[in-house]
Amino acid sequence: MSEGIASISNIKKSVDYERRLRKAGYVLITILAASAVIFLAISILAILNEGVPKFIATVLKINGFYYSIALLLIFSAYLLRYPKWEMYMKRLGVKIQRRKNFWIYLSMYSMDITPGRWGRAIVSYTINRLTGVKFGRTFPAIVTDIFTDFLGFVIICLFFSFLVHQYLLESVIISLILMLPFVFLYHRGPFTFIKRKLSRFSRLRSFFEVGDLYFKNNKRLGGDVYWYSLLYTVPSMFLNALSLYFIILSFGVSLPPIYIPAIIFVFTSSLLLGMITGIPANLGVTDAALLGFLVAFFGSAGVDFGVASVITIFSRMANVWFVELFGFIALLHTMKYWHKKK
Repeated sequence: MSEGIASISNIKKSVDYERRLRKAGYVLITILAASAVIFLAISILAILNEGVPKFIATVLKINGFYYSIALLLIFSAYLLRYPKWEMYMKRLGVKIQRRKNFWIYLSMYSMDITPGRWGRAIVSYTINRLTGVKFGRTFPAIVTDIFTDFLGFVIICLFFSFLVHQYLLESVIISLILMLPFVFLYHRGPFTFIKRKLSRFSRLRSFFEVGDLYFKNNKRLGGDVYWYSLLYTVPSMFLNALSLYFIILSFGVSLPPIYIPAIIFVFTSSLLLGMITGIPANLGVTDAALLGFLVAFFGSAGVDFGVASVITIFSRMANVWFVELFGFIALLHTMKYWHKKK
C-alpha cells in the first residue's frame, strides 16, 4: 500500500507531459486535417450532385440575420455550461481565478473534433502548468463534463423522438451502447482487473498511476453534481438543436414554430447516428443522416436535395467548425499559462 501511495505522489516525475502533449498535438493536427478533407469532400459531392450554379444561387440567398442567431444560440449553449465546470473545480479543490478558468473552459472545445471528445483533457495539462495540480486530479472533471454533456443530449434526443414518434427504440439502444465506455470510467473493477494483469509492464506504469489518482479524486465530485450539471446541459443541448431551425430559415424555407420539435428530432437523431461510428465530429454519417432527414421531413415545405445539402453544410460549419474556432482562440490564449512557473 505504501508503495502505491509513493507511486502516486511521484506521478509528476514519471509522466512526461510535455512529450505526450507534443504527440497529442501531432495526432490532433492529423485529425483536424483529415476531418477538414472529409468535410470538404462531402461538400464537393453535394455541390456537384446539385450543380454548381444552383448551389451558389442557394448560398447567395442566405439571410445573415437568421444565421447569426443560429451562431449566437450555439455560443450561448456553450456559455450556459460553464457553471457546471466551476462546480467541478470547486469540488476538486482546484483554485483558479474565474477569468482564467473561463478561458481554460472554452479551450476544451478546440478538441471537440477528437474521437469521443477525449481531447478535452488538454485542459488538465493547462491547469497543471498554471497551478501545479496533477493531471489525475482534474481528469475526473473532464470525464464528468463529457458524460453530462452526453446525458443532456440523450434526454433531448429521446424526448423529441418520443414527441414525433420516430426511432425511439433505436435511439434508446444506441444511447445505451454509447454509455458503455463510461461504465469503465465510473467503476473501478475493470481498471483494477487490467492493472492486476498488466502492472508488470513498466511502459504502462504512468497509465496506472494516473488511473489510481483519477478514481481517488472522482469520489470528491459527489453524486449530486450530475443532477446539478443536467440543469445546464439539457437547456444547452436544446439551444444547440434549435440553431438548426434558424439555419433553415436563413435559406428562405418558411417553417412555422410548430415544426421545431421535428427539427430538434432531426438534429439530435442525425448526431446520435454519427456518434455510434466514433468518427471525429461524426463526419460523413451525421451529414448523410441530416441531409436525408431534412428531405424526408420537410420536403413538402420546399427542402429539396439541393436546399438540404446547403443547410447540412452550413449547419455543420456552425456546430462543428464555429465551435472549433472559438475553442482554438481560447486555446491560443491559454497557451501562455503553459510557461508559467508553478
